[in-house]
Amino acid sequence: MGYARLQSIHVHPVKALRSLSLQEAVVEPWGPAGDRRWMLIDDGGKVVTQRGQPRLALAAAELLPGGGVRLSAPGTAPLTVPVPRAVGTVTVQIFRDKVEAVPAEDEAAHAWCSALLGTDVRLVHLDDPATRRPVDPRYALPGETVSLADGFPLLLTTTASLDALNSLIAGGEHADEGPLPMNRFRPNLVVSGTEPWAEDTWSRVAVGEVVLRVAKPCGRCVVTTTDQGTADRGAEPLHSLGRHRRRDGKLVFGQNLVPLGRGTVRVGDPVRIVE
Repeated sequence: MGYARLQSIHVHPVKALRSLSLQEAVVEPWGPAGDRRWMLIDDGGKVVTQRGQPRLALAAAELLPGGGVRLSAPGTAPLTVPVPRAVGTVTVQIFRDKVEAVPAEDEAAHAWCSALLGTDVRLVHLDDPATRRPVDPRYALPGETVSLADGFPLLLTTTASLDALNSLIAGGEHADEGPLPMNRFRPNLVVSGTEPWAEDTWSRVAVGEVVLRVAKPCGRCVVTTTDQGTADRGAEPLHSLGRHRRRDGKLVFGQNLVPLGRGTVRVGDPVRIVE
């Protein structure tokens, strides 16, 4: 491997909305500060994501001091939503996990999100990521927790692996869909300067001053086929991942990480393979 470095940092203040690129981020035990502390739920309390609502790709959330968000979408007036007071929680469901979260206090927030999707949804906030949701015990160490991310505190991808995947797409029957940008995979940390698929062999990695444990490869879903600029869907990358990157019945790209401590990561930081 050559000189590996952190090429970019991304957070998602509201789960399933467009990513926000940063020059630096504080890594907390449950993920980057401000990442996926908000999400949408349906009238049954289940998480709403781009899996069922690709239009969420068109909306953005700016992270505000104190943890609030400013929501925006084409053709819609922006809306500022403060962190709600933790006066009571509701039970929400993120796939197999049930978590306590706090609804946004302003009904305008729920109305804004519902109008965007054309269906009733509610906006909720994770008030206490240190205790609310443990990492999947099959892959966790004692006491590890996660925000409202799909399952793990951080997702890492590499530019070399994306280049390799795009080469596979270019040689396949859906070549017209490529090359795909990295935002299809919604990572937190993007690393350059590695060999393709090198991340498959890592157990621990140091990014700047933060050491992270590699928990498992990231299984990919239909969200990766969603153009993050238009919300249109295609066949790739799932078609090519299905032919070349199938592991234990999952189509994989990138690695799920758990921080082993707090610290700040910055674009340009060196990336060192610990083991």
